[in-house]
Amino acid sequence: MAQWTQMKQLIPYLATQILNELYSPSFPMDVRCYLANWIEEQRWEDFEPEKVDQEPQALTLLDQIISCLQNLAGQNPNVVERMRLQRISRNMNMFRSQPFQLVLTVRDVLRKERELLSQASTQFPALARFSQPPAQDSMAAAPPTRDVDLLVLKVLEIQDCRQQIHQLQEELNWERQNYESMQGTLQQTQTNGMDPSMSEVTKLQTNIKQHEYNGQVIAKKRVQLLQEAVSSLEKCQSRLINRIKAWRWEQHQATIGHPFDDNLSPLQTWCEQLLGVNGKLRQEVMLAGEPIPELQERLGRLLQTLIQSSLMVDKQPPQVIKTQSKFSTTVRYLLGEKVAPGKPVLFKAQIITEAQARNLGQLGSLPSENVGELINNTAILEHNTSGKSTCATFRNMSIKKIKRADRKGSESVTEEKFALFFTTEISITGCDIPYRIQMISVPVVVIVHGSQDNNALATIIWDCAFSEPERIPFLVPERVPWKQMCRTLNSKFMSEVGTQRCLDNYNQHFLAQKIFDKPDIAGDYSNMLVSWAQFNKGFHLWDYSIGSIEHNNCVSWCFPSSRLIFGFIGKQHLHLILKDRPNGTFLLRFSDSEIGGITIAYVAPSENGGQKIQNIQPSTKRDLEIRSLGDRIQDIDFITHVYPDLPKNDVFRKYYTDNPLPRDTTSGYLVVSIQTKVGVEAHCDSPQRSETPQDNNSAFYSMDQGNGASASPFYSLSPNNQFQPPFQLAPVPLQGGMYPDPLSNPNGLFPGPDM
Repeated sequence: MAQWTQMKQLIPYLATQILNELYSPSFPMDVRCYLANWIEEQRWEDFEPEKVDQEPQALTLLDQIISCLQNLAGQNPNVVERMRLQRISRNMNMFRSQPFQLVLTVRDVLRKERELLSQASTQFPALARFSQPPAQDSMAAAPPTRDVDLLVLKVLEIQDCRQQIHQLQEELNWERQNYESMQGTLQQTQTNGMDPSMSEVTKLQTNIKQHEYNGQVIAKKRVQLLQEAVSSLEKCQSRLINRIKAWRWEQHQATIGHPFDDNLSPLQTWCEQLLGVNGKLRQEVMLAGEPIPELQERLGRLLQTLIQSSLMVDKQPPQVIKTQSKFSTTVRYLLGEKVAPGKPVLFKAQIITEAQARNLGQLGSLPSENVGELINNTAILEHNTSGKSTCATFRNMSIKKIKRADRKGSESVTEEKFALFFTTEISITGCDIPYRIQMISVPVVVIVHGSQDNNALATIIWDCAFSEPERIPFLVPERVPWKQMCRTLNSKFMSEVGTQRCLDNYNQHFLAQKIFDKPDIAGDYSNMLVSWAQFNKGFHLWDYSIGSIEHNNCVSWCFPSSRLIFGFIGKQHLHLILKDRPNGTFLLRFSDSEIGGITIAYVAPSENGGQKIQNIQPSTKRDLEIRSLGDRIQDIDFITHVYPDLPKNDVFRKYYTDNPLPRDTTSGYLVVSIQTKVGVEAHCDSPQRSETPQDNNSAFYSMDQGNGASASPFYSLSPNNQFQPPFQLAPVPLQGGMYPDPLSNPNGLFPGPDM
């Protein structure tokens, strides 16, 4: 019921008219809600208007809907709900004459729901995480126990037929023996001239014919049940394979922040159940008396597919791997408890190229060329009794060397994708032959230096975000619409920062400016195409900015309800945000000139009595290592309220780390502290008194509001102060009442070695 779960998130945002059109009186929302799980397990897409021969199947579904509603009504203790369910079940009888209309209605409702969910990201940004159309076989639900239960019941019915045939055969053998015995008696009686009684002989003949007929009927029914059971097994296993693929796809998408449930236990249970059903059906086919080669072949193919599809990469390798660095990965076999005891199962891993991955379409084909040397590339399949899982874990694996493919044009090594290829031979209890199983990991990029990390990560994000589920490895589009890019950035940001709030319009506009390299971009640019090259170039701004807040423990500041870090916003939008705020109002944003820097923009009085927006020189990762962002905010007295109107000390006090300066009793010195000084604050009463012309490299940037001709920074880099940083050592008296002057003593902070 994954689709209905997502629809419940979306319904509060939908207009009443849309809901009325979606859930009509003939198929009310009540039915969709009460039978959500059952509805999403049925194959509504198989029905087409022109296929009139499907009407019996449609009638069966209608009967099941009515039966489910009546059962729910009988079990519901609430009188009002019970009466409503009974009324709905009676109303569903209107489809008796046209059951095909019902299944088409349900099919269209599910299609419209998926369409609404796909549009949710643009119309309802808060629902971005629910915007992807759910697969019909979503991993959110447990295995469809109803399907498996029906299969088990069919197997029991087949076994019962076999027992009936066996019992009839025993009775038939007994009757025939009596008939043959009576035949001898009759011949002897006729020889002696006696008149035999034919009534018992006739009765025996009748019984024999009846037993033979009954046996033929039951045998025919048994073959029919076998055919139905194998067909049901094929459908059920097809849904299992789709869910396995969905799990792998969701695992891949988790790289960009999509929600992912990594629990494999439901899938393992489902695999084991179908393996058991397959084994019983193969046994029943063998005991059928006459060979049924068609069913034997179908069951054999199903068995092979199940055994070879049950291998999962439970823990993927890191998707950016540096040569000579250690990493680990784990494969899990969902049929591990069915592995035949005896010789240990040894898994082997090797690294393969994108071209080699494409040639693995047929099971059994192995890469002919070794393109990389893997250290510690073997692992034993081991069963964990407590966790009921069977895994092979590759520990301390590393890539010693890698062979690169020939590159075309401007292609970089960080755009080349590889994968790990896992393979082994396995024997399953009850199977005559061993099977070769294999699986590849998600794409990885191999680098040799940390400087390549950003470009490699951009390759991985593009691959995860814009690849298709059933693609040829590892094809991705060269361009995608900006709105699709926004969904990816939203999901990635929410995941990395740990927030439920999306990037807003200001954030998205700023990122669009950077990626498209158009500072004046405006209007509707949602359908503009972003190329891989543009994304790769602009990803540095994103990664360094997010990395900055993560490295400096500012994750909890970004986009919570108090919105302490505004994030991605251009200078031109600061006027719109801060234009009506009082002096001293400030916000924190990512710098658009210093990649990875965080700057403070605030409202200050201008020289003509108006207001202007000032931007303090960005604090880089290195700056924030020297003095934290919280302490820097505390140092600057003239910023008082964080946007929109929160007193800064109330909000940031818990991030202040300064303590009273203790005296160093061992050396006799007072401990020196670092404090943030903005502009010429260290030499003037207030930063607003400066009238020095602006310099683009100064520690202060200004943007006048209301008077575009006026722009005055707080100081420029003249020869006398060009080495002055945006923070200064606070002068503290040393022994003898001396004050250090870093400008008057270029050789050091202290006057001489005697100090």
